[in-house]
Amino acid sequence: MKKLINDPRAVVDESVEGFGMAHADIVDVHPDPKFVVRKGAPVAGKVALVSGGGSGHEPLHAGFVGLGMLDAAVPGAVFTSPTPDQIIPATVAVDSGAGVVHIVKNYTGDVLNFETAAEMAQAEGVRVRSVLVNDDVAVEDSLYTAGRRGVGGTVLVEKIAGASAQRGDDLDAVTAIAERVVANVRTMGVALSGCTVPHAGTPSFELADDEIEIGIGIHGEPGRHRIAMESADAITDRLLDPVLEDLGLASGDKVLLFVNGMGGTPLSELYIVYRRAAHVLAERGATVERSLVGNYVTSLEMQGCSVSVLRLDEEMTRLWDAPVHTAALRWGA
Repeated sequence: MKKLINDPRAVVDESVEGFGMAHADIVDVHPDPKFVVRKGAPVAGKVALVSGGGSGHEPLHAGFVGLGMLDAAVPGAVFTSPTPDQIIPATVAVDSGAGVVHIVKNYTGDVLNFETAAEMAQAEGVRVRSVLVNDDVAVEDSLYTAGRRGVGGTVLVEKIAGASAQRGDDLDAVTAIAERVVANVRTMGVALSGCTVPHAGTPSFELADDEIEIGIGIHGEPGRHRIAMESADAITDRLLDPVLEDLGLASGDKVLLFVNGMGGTPLSELYIVYRRAAHVLAERGATVERSLVGNYVTSLEMQGCSVSVLRLDEEMTRLWDAPVHTAALRWGA
């Protein structure tokens, strides 16, 4: 595996430094302890949103720092949770006095470290609420979690809750909106290949040329089953059917359809998956009101994708449409 790196031990440091240089109009990077904040933070009177997790999932999370989304992102080492020593100063740095919402993907390390950081920040006088994202329907427990994993739906939580905070909602209201998104979004993914963590040097798992893994996690955790390669439509059905069943989708529901690339799949193929998913939703009487297609929650260079469906209400739709200006998402601003 060839990678555009200098030193495997310096990948995160150099990548975050480059990100900060490329987007100096949007973010400030704090190098030690490492975290990224929205330019001009804290924003007076605004509830702040903080998220984070292991690196290797870019643009998640730093790519979503900015107007209308996150106020801070905390990157850990590749596929490794950030530490409380990073999360605490990031939380304090963006608190305007209106409180902070931690958006936490359901991985054991993330949960424990954000819990510790929340307790310590509260001891310093910061009001903190935590929202757990657990949208993956593939498995209940995996190598990294107790319960369902937090995957692609995290982007939708950050965008909609971020818009709620941006319009001036208070801490309880922003938390409630985030929890409403979590309750109404489901995701499932597939891998066509493994990925290689830079310091490991070998793929996290192996798939034969004619094999795929249905229900894969964003760190390469095992899914529901390994099967022979199928057509894009057949694979999409395998992802979408359990998502819709778990969501309890009804005819007449309005949804946001999100097809996310894992990092190594061409956009043209993601649109083929989107095409099939949109057809299936229409056949079931649902209306696709909003869409997102692209690489937003990746697993390094893994080939594959995930399909997320969010059941929308009028308020969530308005908040999705609200202006956003980040490195990875921007419209209306």
